Amino acid sequence: MRADAQRNRDTLVAVARAAFTAADDTVPLEGIARDAGVGIGTLYRHFPTRESLVEAAYAAELDDVVASAGDLLDRLAPDVALRAWMDRYAEFVATKRGMLDTLRAGWASGRLATPTTRERITGAIATILAAGAQAGSLRADVDPDDVTAMMLGVFLSTASGPSDQTRRLLDLVADALTAPGHAGSVAIDER
Repeated sequence: MRADAQRNRDTLVAVARAAFTAADDTVPLEGIARDAGVGIGTLYRHFPTRESLVEAAYAAELDDVVASAGDLLDRLAPDVALRAWMDRYAEFVATKRGMLDTLRAGWASGRLATPTTRERITGAIATILAAGAQAGSLRADVDPDDVTAMMLGVFLSTASGPSDQTRRLLDLVADALTAPGHAGSVAIDER
């Protein structure tokens, strides 16, 4: 892809991510093209359907959530990084709710590839848990997939998005993952 075409595609995805986060995925595509500084034809060349644009925005946001695990571990103690990452993941889940109907329809019809979201999220959790186990701050006997399941349970039970209850439940999950006898690091409020 030519540099200018890649730049246009990246800009379209960034604008779509912001638009879908602010509203939902029914935002007019003409507005996304205009805000990206391109014509509607350029949008459709890169994303022939609304579903393909939604999928690209979702994938870009998922990439950021997964990458944030390593970024947080570079700056924070593993137990603090885990809790900060949980908040980042909660934001992702809340802002992507508006895209889910379009994504599910695309997945069900076969027009969109079924994502590897759960595997990637579980991989990010595994990275943090391994660092915490090595540091002695997080339990070494926890299956990362179990943590993913617990977090999904929190998000399903607090479907309206991040709230005080969501934060309290995530605090309980994080507490359950703390190594026995570990007093915890001085928390840096990433919220």
